[in-house]
Amino acid sequence: MVWMDAAEPGEFLMGEAVAGRVLMRGMANGDASEAACDPLRPPEAVPKLCVEGLAKRYGSVDALLPTDLTVATGEFLTVLGPSGSGKTTLLHLICGLAEPTAGRLLIDGVDHTATPVHRRQIGVVFQNYALFPHLTVEENVAFPLQMRKLGRAELHTKVARALEMVSLRGLAGRFPRELSGGQQQRVALARCFVFEPALILMDEPLGALDRKLREAMQIEVKRLHRESGATIIFVTHDQEEALALSDRICLMNQARVEQIGTPREIYEAPSSIFVAEFIGISNVLRGRVESAGVLTTDDGAFEIPSGASSLAQPGQEAALIVRPEHLEIVPGGGLVTGRIVESVFGGAETRFLITLPSGAVITARRSGGEAELHVGETVELRWRADRARLIRC
Repeated sequence: MVWMDAAEPGEFLMGEAVAGRVLMRGMANGDASEAACDPLRPPEAVPKLCVEGLAKRYGSVDALLPTDLTVATGEFLTVLGPSGSGKTTLLHLICGLAEPTAGRLLIDGVDHTATPVHRRQIGVVFQNYALFPHLTVEENVAFPLQMRKLGRAELHTKVARALEMVSLRGLAGRFPRELSGGQQQRVALARCFVFEPALILMDEPLGALDRKLREAMQIEVKRLHRESGATIIFVTHDQEEALALSDRICLMNQARVEQIGTPREIYEAPSSIFVAEFIGISNVLRGRVESAGVLTTDDGAFEIPSGASSLAQPGQEAALIVRPEHLEIVPGGGLVTGRIVESVFGGAETRFLITLPSGAVITARRSGGEAELHVGETVELRWRADRARLIRC
């Protein structure tokens, strides 16, 4: 955890963070910036964070390709991607833990590209809570305010309010070793929110928690964001976490931005096969557009969604993306036939892995109340054309 904008130059303290609404666009091809980082704009139009052509190289390796990013005040953006995609590098560049190779960074319209880490007024929450073991909960939360030399009365008021926000008022006198993992994480969040940073950056802060506690803390983080109006950038590799928390998701791959949008946009309208396969489960039927409105694959010819013909011309390779919930197992009249090779019971639904004639394996789901199917059975499958998504390969 890192405290920034400490009261005295050179102070660099372990702490936490939050950030806001973000619109992000990859600049790998040198596109012109569409985000207005003009400091002369009216104050209400100035984004909380604006990045222009931000890039980072380590020797011959591009850790982050030139990227443009604007973050509006008060939104929750999740930066999502596999290991090595550049998401943590981006976070480190924003908070000042790494120096950019190129580009600039503005906070509230002010250029902070060369501003030292402790002067950026940014809080960062890391996966390890970094609580001071010799300080009580109250003293941990008060620490950043003490570094800013707040008066005693104001300090106690702010600490009490922060502890109330995270439901820890009754544990103010305990030490970190006397708390559960979830309680320690809430202390870390309170310590970050208490000094009201311009941005809060969270680098996989829930990664060390078990699943049940992680889901509970996701709800806690959403509540804190809603009640505080803070601007939060949240980094994770967990797609379910991104879908659950975010106003927007920025999906990164190979040091660049692959797609940005709301969780629904990312899930229902992926811009590439990578996005479709990374976010949720997707059935990918690859083939070639042979004529208007038809994609021919090794498993048959399938109708292209209306309005998607312009995405791929006859002769071009493309793929249909069909989510498991849109795939129906029917007794007859299906679009394709397959054999069940595995079934996974999940309580409310059962997931089936089905091998098609080409050898491709797709996934279908069925609710618990429907007729039971068994491994080895041959089934027919269909889907509505408007439920599929055409993507050029």
